[in-house]
This record gives sequence, structure tokens and C-alpha cells, in this order.
Amino acid sequence: MAKTQLADFNTSLSEWFNDVVLKAELADYAPVKGCMVIRPYGYALWESIQQFMDKLIKERGVKNAYFPLFIPMHFLEKEKEHVAGFAPELAVVTIGGGEELTEKLAVRPTSETIMYEMYKKWTSSWRDLPILVNQWCNIVRWEKRTYLFLRTSEFLWQEGHCAHATHEENMDTVMWALNMYEQTYNEHLAIYGIKGKKSNSEKFAGAGDTYTFESLMPNGKSLQSCTSHDLGQNFSKSFDWSVQGKNSEKVYPHQNSWGFSTRSIGGLIMTHGDVNGLVLPPSVAPTQVVIVPIPAHEKASIKAKEISQELKASFRVEVDEREGESAGFKFNKWELKGVPLRIEIGDRDVDGGTVIICRRDTSEKITVPFDKISSIITKLAKEIQTGLLEKHKKFTLDHTFKVDTYDEFKKVMETSRGFISAHWCENPECEAKIKTETLATTRCLPLDAPEEEGNCVGCGGVSTHRWLFGLSY
Repeated sequence: MAKTQLADFNTSLSEWFNDVVLKAELADYAPVKGCMVIRPYGYALWESIQQFMDKLIKERGVKNAYFPLFIPMHFLEKEKEHVAGFAPELAVVTIGGGEELTEKLAVRPTSETIMYEMYKKWTSSWRDLPILVNQWCNIVRWEKRTYLFLRTSEFLWQEGHCAHATHEENMDTVMWALNMYEQTYNEHLAIYGIKGKKSNSEKFAGAGDTYTFESLMPNGKSLQSCTSHDLGQNFSKSFDWSVQGKNSEKVYPHQNSWGFSTRSIGGLIMTHGDVNGLVLPPSVAPTQVVIVPIPAHEKASIKAKEISQELKASFRVEVDEREGESAGFKFNKWELKGVPLRIEIGDRDVDGGTVIICRRDTSEKITVPFDKISSIITKLAKEIQTGLLEKHKKFTLDHTFKVDTYDEFKKVMETSRGFISAHWCENPECEAKIKTETLATTRCLPLDAPEEEGNCVGCGGVSTHRWLFGLSY
């Protein structure tokens, strides 16, 4: 049969992306504008990410909890930068139980304020610190322009909120979270990226500093894949939350927050996808191996079930014996869904004691004897996982351009785009001018960026670092 018709991956990534999300049954548009329904196949990706990260979070000693969806407006108003940053995106409840509420309630845009009100209640001494809490929940930010997975009015995420007695302990948690996110992207999603610090204009509302992991997508746009924030004592002072220190002094706890959302699935789809649909790394794939016996081949059907039982001890396996679909239809269907490895088997294969294994990432087909299936699948899964990460790392490095003049900067933005490494004076007015004239924003100051003297690409002023710029999602 013909391949599933998708928009052209190379010329219309946006249309291709929407086609794949819908046709691979990852998600669908909800009746509520700007929201989406995450279908079982898409939610299985999120469950896999949760399982991978939750283990790392708990190993750190952070415990899961849950806080209310509704937040009193006066909580948000306690930290001025915070409320100003989120005001345009707030969804607000004014009526409850048929009556107008005495105080309006914000539908959770993030949980700093309501969590810290409770932390204040639970602590009185330095002995009550640190507080190490995470929650898995939904978030509502009323977006004007939405995009499945990448930007929706409601999305799923985890948000960690910890409090410490000292800034040093606080920063240790901030950087641990950022490294934990990098590990998740590298090892689980096979996505490469750059860790760095956000500029003051791009940081989280109310934070002292925001750290990010930036990933480059096939169209040259940059995806802010997660963030970890040093909140300092901004919120504890705004909430008048202090504890007694070791020497009976008044101590305002140092706080941090860190978040990773279903936006990661959007990045996963684009990073590895191709003209035929999804390409999923084995670690995160809901189905790692699909076995397709040729329809009406009785011996193949029996053998497929035997192979499935053998592989299920180590892999997530599915046998596709759906009626009314040809073998070709099934091959294309599972390619669209991005299953890393496909086993094809017919009666002739059974007689010969072999199967055909097809790799989704390269489309390579190999003939494998029955007694080698498990070992070959193990080997190929590792190769695919490693290969996808290396491929994305190479793409990122190949599309990171070091420029020294504004003309070079503009040329990159007008052609291939990508990451631009350029000197910047760190003046917000200059930053705004560059964004207005080129659409490029500061993505981050890489954590490993060396100090080097130079001239700002925008205004010619003194610069001590090269920052990464790019076109943002």
C-alpha cells in the first residue's frame, strides 16, 4: 500500500508535525480552544518519561506531594515580578457554586506561591530545612497561539520546589536538577542540548537566575526544553517566611524551582522524525519491538507468539494480528508510530528458521535465525539509542555558527538559522534591538563558555562572553 500521506518534512515541518501527532495517534485537538487530548500512545511516552525521572528525583531525596489547582490571587500578588510575569496568561475563577467569589482564584500557572505559603506554616527552625518536594500535575497558561505539545493552554509537567538554609545548598540543588534534566534528554530521549544561564529579560519571573537546557530542532529553531531556577530569598522575603538559624538569628530560606513538561514530547517528535513519521529511541518507545506475521500465514502466527513470549522478559513487545489490514499497511503503520524494531515473519521464514528484522532509524533489514533474535534485538536497540543521540549532537554542532559581525549574524538568521555563538554586551536594550531586527533571542550563556574579550555583535560595546542566540519556539 502507499505510505501514509504526511506534509513534507523538509519544507513544512510545522504541517508535518501536526500530521504526525494526529495520524500516529499521539494527541488530538480538544473541544476547548488551545487544549489537547493526549491519547494513550502519546500518554505512554509521558509515563515513560515520568518513570525515568521520578527514580532520579527520589534518589536525590525529593518526595512527591500535591498542592491545589486553585491559588488565591493575593498569593500571586505578594511577589511583584512573579504576578507581572504571569498576568497575561492567567485563567481566573470568579464564580464558584453559583456565587461570586469573595476573592478571585487563579488556576495554577505554577505553584511557587501556594507551596511556599504552606512551607512557611510547616517550618520554624533551621532543623526543618531543607524542604525537598516535587509534584506531578497540570498547569494552565492561557496561550493566544497554541501548538500541540509545544504550547498549549493546559499541559502536564513536574515542578520541584526546594528550600535550603544557605545559598550554596540551594545552588547545589539548582544545578543537580539541570544535570538531571540533561541526563533524561541524553539517555532516555536521545536529545542533545546546551546547558546555560538565561539573560535577565528571559529568566523566570521572580527568579534571581534561570538555567536552561536548549535543544536545536531540524528547522533551526531553538526549544527551551526545561528550566531550573535559583529563586534566592525573593519569595521567602515576600511571604515574610523566616526560620530561626543555628545561632538564633533570623534566616530567610533560599529557594529553587525546576520544571520539565510535555513540551519534551514535542521536541522528541521533531528531533528524530523523518518523512515516514516518528522515529522513537528504544528507551522511551511504548512499543520497542513489533512482530508482524504475514496475514493468513498460520505457522507464522504461531511462531510470532512464541517469539513475543521470549522477548517480553526484556522488551516491550506487540504482535500485530489485526484483521483487515495487509502486511504492507501494517509495516507503514508501525513506521509512522516510530517503533524502533519490526520483526517480519511468514510461513516461508518459519520453514527456513529465520525472521526479518527492520530498523526504523535506518530502514535496514537483516535476516536473523530464531536462536539469535533476542541477542540481535538487544544489540540493535543499543545501537539505535546511541546512534540517535550522536546524530542529533552532530546536527547541533554542524548548525552552531560562530559569528563576529552583525551582517554574519543576520545572514545566518535569513538562511539556515540554528544556534549563533556571538559576543553580546548583556544590555537589555541591545538585546531587544537584536530581537526586533532579526527575530533572534538570547537562548543562554553556555555554562562552559570561557571568558573572552570581544565586541557586542549588536552595538559594538564591550563583551566578555559569547552567548547563544536563536529563533525560539
